[in-house]
Amino acid sequence: MNRRVLGNNFDVSAQGLGCMGMSQSYGEADQAEAEATLLRALDLGITFFDTADVYGAGHNEELVGRVLKPHRDRIELATKFAIRPGEGGKLMGVRGDAAYVKEACDASLKRLGTDVIDLYYMHRLDPNVPIEETVGAMAELVTEGKVRHLGLCEVSSKTIRRAHEVHPITAIQSEYSLWTREVEDHVLPACRELGIGFVPFSPLGRGFLTGAVKKDDLGKGDLRKMLPRFSDDNFDANRALVTAVEEMASARGVTAGQIALAWVMARGDHIVPIPGTKRRTYLEENAAADTIVLSAEDLGELDAIFARDAVTGERYPQAIMDTVETD
Repeated sequence: MNRRVLGNNFDVSAQGLGCMGMSQSYGEADQAEAEATLLRALDLGITFFDTADVYGAGHNEELVGRVLKPHRDRIELATKFAIRPGEGGKLMGVRGDAAYVKEACDASLKRLGTDVIDLYYMHRLDPNVPIEETVGAMAELVTEGKVRHLGLCEVSSKTIRRAHEVHPITAIQSEYSLWTREVEDHVLPACRELGIGFVPFSPLGRGFLTGAVKKDDLGKGDLRKMLPRFSDDNFDANRALVTAVEEMASARGVTAGQIALAWVMARGDHIVPIPGTKRRTYLEENAAADTIVLSAEDLGELDAIFARDAVTGERYPQAIMDTVETD
């Protein structure tokens, strides 16, 4: 696996591993397979692991921390705070006040079984707290040696600029893929201008862009059942777009998912996608995309297929969209 640099000096594997699905959102997980997947990632040269305190209400941090603790000096560990988990999987809102920043960090350190977090993200913006207060408290964690780098998730370019004035921001994490490209308007240009890395989550469109997801695959506990793009009519319309990617992939002897990942990775050396999986088979397929080089013609063809108005349906239901800050 190649390496890339986020921000000024945060060296990570060119792909990371999103760990959320090992604890929630995509049906029941096989814990033995999840543990094997984490260790297989290391074998493949993937050293950048992404979790959050809200994933599985702390379970995911505990899992990642326990399995990777013997390899702590080899990995780059990222986690997030701000979305407050409640009982039964319910969310209790967002907090970004200074006191909560420190409380959440200490709790994450304990669950992860480490004394320092390599990249600490604000998971969502608290609309009731100035970003300067939140990032100021995060900066104090850096001074205390509990955190090495700071990041923000799903925020506007205006918030990025305000935060960066308080303390250097190393990475912005937002959804970005062939079918989710809004960050190209303002967020990605701001990151390039300020020297901030960008970490796309769901670079495979929650699996849709691989072509492997079928309507009847979405069982109980699968987040995608509530997402507009996966509803019946939208599913069929969007599936036609993926067919074109499958044809391109077939001509090159690779998979549609590998083409979709290679497209994201081609958007810039400061971009490090974190495709999520809980199975070694998909992990290995994703990792192989690191070697795929798309031509300018390929990239142009994909851009045309996935023009903004070609994708049907919103990313999330409106209630969740309201938590995502846009320009």
